[in-house]
Amino acid sequence: MEWEHINQLCDVVRETSFAIHTYHRNGHLEKIYENALAHRLRKAGLEVEQQHPLKVYDEDGTILGDYFADLFVEGLLIVELKAAKAVSDDHVAQLLGYLRSARVETGLLINFGSQKLFVKKYLMSI
Repeated sequence: MEWEHINQLCDVVRETSFAIHTYHRNGHLEKIYENALAHRLRKAGLEVEQQHPLKVYDEDGTILGDYFADLFVEGLLIVELKAAKAVSDDHVAQLLGYLRSARVETGLLINFGSQKLFVKKYLMSI
């Protein structure tokens, strides 16, 4: 049942991101899209943490420090936002690194910076 819940969360985030991109278009700073997405997801009744600290673990469980997720939805989903002309391999590597080291299973990479909205889901087996 948890996978069904995560998939539903991803669908809501995708649809909300599309609505934001349709209204605001590209051209704003990343923080504007972060605020807009957090605002609209909260209005939809979801728990959303902005710049939420997540522990970074080494393979033996040692805590190495924190990183800050752009959005952490329902305590299950990391959302990494970009406002770039295009998504790069570095953006993907960043999200995958966050998922692995924070031991979170699911993440979305969303780029509002181009004329066409980019949303991609990534899974990390723990």
